[in-house]
Amino acid sequence: MKVLWVCNIMLPTIARQLGTSYSSREGWLSGLLERVVQEQGWNRIELGIAFPVDEEMGNFYRQLQLGENTTCHCYSFLENLNTPEVYDDGLETRFSEILEDFKPDILHVFGTEFPHTLACIKVYGRPERTLVGIQGVCSAIAEEYMADLPPKVQRQVTLRDRIRHDSIKQQQKKFKKRGENEKKALLLTGNVAGRTDFDITQTQKMNPEAKYYYLNETLRGIFYHDRWKRTTCRPYSIFLSQGDYPLKGFHYLLRALPRVLEQFPDAHVYVAGNNIIESGTLQDRLKLSAYGKYLRKLIKENNLGDKITMLGKLTAEEMKEQYLQSHLFVLPSALENSPNSLGEAMLLGVPCVAADVGGVHNLLTDGGDGMLYPAGDVEALADRIIEIFTKEAIVERFSDNARKHARVNHDADQNYYRLIHIYREILS
Repeated sequence: MKVLWVCNIMLPTIARQLGTSYSSREGWLSGLLERVVQEQGWNRIELGIAFPVDEEMGNFYRQLQLGENTTCHCYSFLENLNTPEVYDDGLETRFSEILEDFKPDILHVFGTEFPHTLACIKVYGRPERTLVGIQGVCSAIAEEYMADLPPKVQRQVTLRDRIRHDSIKQQQKKFKKRGENEKKALLLTGNVAGRTDFDITQTQKMNPEAKYYYLNETLRGIFYHDRWKRTTCRPYSIFLSQGDYPLKGFHYLLRALPRVLEQFPDAHVYVAGNNIIESGTLQDRLKLSAYGKYLRKLIKENNLGDKITMLGKLTAEEMKEQYLQSHLFVLPSALENSPNSLGEAMLLGVPCVAADVGGVHNLLTDGGDGMLYPAGDVEALADRIIEIFTKEAIVERFSDNARKHARVNHDADQNYYRLIHIYREILS
């Protein structure tokens, strides 16, 4: 069978062969590709992969060797990922070329967040042979985007926000527009792959006729090795994998931290990803977003300046090291479907505290693998952190159980065989 994957990024293994830079986002997709490459001859699958590039690289086609006797057909398409709310008709022309050249039996699109999803599904025109994998759900994100920010903060606009047309309210509107394209794409789709109660409910609201397949994610191979130990981690350190926009809930953690510090004055928060609170120079201050200014306000009001370390973007190896060094991983988001950061932490056995939102409860069992708390409840978040820091016995139990649960959810073999089964069922 011939299967065309349409991805949101150029996968690292492809980028390295092409000698260009790449993003570490969507590491689960790299994990899936690693597992597929292990199967000689793709288990009778001829694979094509299409991915977005900028104008400098332009549209191209390459055949790349990704493993022994394993050739992949790689197609690029031009897309401005900085304006994912804007639909570009030109994508339809490019996908007509790609589909005519590759002639796939199945079109497998990973994610609904960008215009290319709608474009390729429209051009392919075969709902019964189209499979869309759900990552986030843009329409639901738009509803929860403000994450309990004070109305004054929601309305605030900085110089940076004006220049980029990217205030907090504008960011929310962009997700609403993306949600409109998402719904159009799903209405043209005959098959949906997901893994949580949340995503099946959301997608069935948009297209109750689409067939839903359960398919879990295989994460990057590096997170399946080594394990967290209480004796070697940095005591009372808290790790947050992302905090650069309201939905991720960094402000909830900042509001909870003073209570934690009352009992554990050595507690310290480490945050990966974009640093939106940097203000060391005039240029940094001019780049501050309204959300970044709000975070800085919380840090100043609660005297947290020496309790926060912004790590910047981390490689997979650096992320793994940070997990292993942390006493606790916290996921304070206002909404998530099945966050890979939580899966990575659990695979390593890092104690986890997470907001009970979206599909998180399908990954982590409250009181068994870690702790859940009501979304947005700052006091409950502080209570859970304090409990983890206080009760050594439950930490070891959480660590063991989390590793076992995550190895079932993210079992590379089972997820691969399930994917092949889905492809065959679609073809039949």
